[in-house]
Amino acid sequence: MSVFILHAPATLNGTVLLPPSKSLSARALVIHWLARGDTKLKNLSDCDDTFVMQSALEHPAETTDIMAAGTAMRFLTAAFAVSNRQTLLTGTKRMQHRPIHTLVDALRSLGAQIDYMYKIGFPPLQVTGKTLEGGDVTLDGNVSSQFTSALLMIGPTMKRGLRLRLNGTIISRPYIDMTLQLMRTFGAQADWTSDHELEVKPVHYVAKPYTIENDWSAASYWYESVALSADNNAKVTLPGLNKTSLQGDAKVQELFKPLGVVTKFEKGCPILYKSNITTRHYEANLEEQPDLAQTLVITCAMLGISFRITGLQSLRIKETDRLTALKTELHKLGKEIIIEGNDTLLWDGHTDAGETYPIIDTYEDHRMALAFAPCAFILPELGINHPQVVSKSYPHFWDSLQQMGFIIESK
Repeated sequence: MSVFILHAPATLNGTVLLPPSKSLSARALVIHWLARGDTKLKNLSDCDDTFVMQSALEHPAETTDIMAAGTAMRFLTAAFAVSNRQTLLTGTKRMQHRPIHTLVDALRSLGAQIDYMYKIGFPPLQVTGKTLEGGDVTLDGNVSSQFTSALLMIGPTMKRGLRLRLNGTIISRPYIDMTLQLMRTFGAQADWTSDHELEVKPVHYVAKPYTIENDWSAASYWYESVALSADNNAKVTLPGLNKTSLQGDAKVQELFKPLGVVTKFEKGCPILYKSNITTRHYEANLEEQPDLAQTLVITCAMLGISFRITGLQSLRIKETDRLTALKTELHKLGKEIIIEGNDTLLWDGHTDAGETYPIIDTYEDHRMALAFAPCAFILPELGINHPQVVSKSYPHFWDSLQQMGFIIESK
């Protein structure tokens, strides 16, 4: 296991080519496969998760190992349930501890044949595909929007379509809207019928060419870099992003304004500029953008801005328990953040000395490495343990840092 030691540049100015959206790539791959399309998707993400999903869809096997790709586990459980194949769907040790019973219960209620191989409620799963009748199903809306998206995407294949009710608070709603929009792009008839109900008609997908937009989630680490840089003239250009994007994380434009970053679109391309910080206490509810939590928490902590950030309940079941991981690693930097309940992180703004040469553990979680790396703008030296984990979503991240002037030593 290697460690990268990071030294940030004194100035920050340049253009960064972001990876294609992992979220859009995953959905497009499933829908394209269900449409039996023979056209090629353009600008697919080249990260680990996308490669795993593409390989699983294109190469039938008795055992399908999706490794650490949580999105693939959820989407493929549903996709294979309506396929003509039978497979054992498994993953890493951590994946086998990530609950999936909510999705499996819903699929079984629709007639799917899915069996737990070891522990009830968790992968690995034996999935035997068949045509489903469809109809009505209910889910808790506060667990994972990917369960909802997984069900929606297979709705057009069901004889009676799908009527889906979401109980309680609905988290990550923009990701559900992204799924619906993409489904409609490929000819499906799917939409909200009320604030908590959705309907998918039994109208089959139509295969067509599609180009994936670049990733707004990946852009967040460059917003963080501009915020933390001491360069008052910091400027980062991010081509390939749409202002009116299907991606919920495009809201990063608004979320970083109080933290000293403004976004200007020139010829359709976003450019990030350093601006004045307009708050000394930051509050946000990230139910709809949970993947931005680490970036915002760390940015506030490194700027000395007290915060209360809520809507983080889904972070417990990500690649790691992200609430605990953030608390543990920020302690190394002298920040004692508090976990309140199951969905809130808060900090009073007080900073202790911290470690002189901290090394951040990444817990097999790409976003831990990605979100902590810009702290090098504040610290004289910063170590990132197991830096290769970024390949899950942003494989060229370290190259991009070096192109922007970072010095990276490997130990």
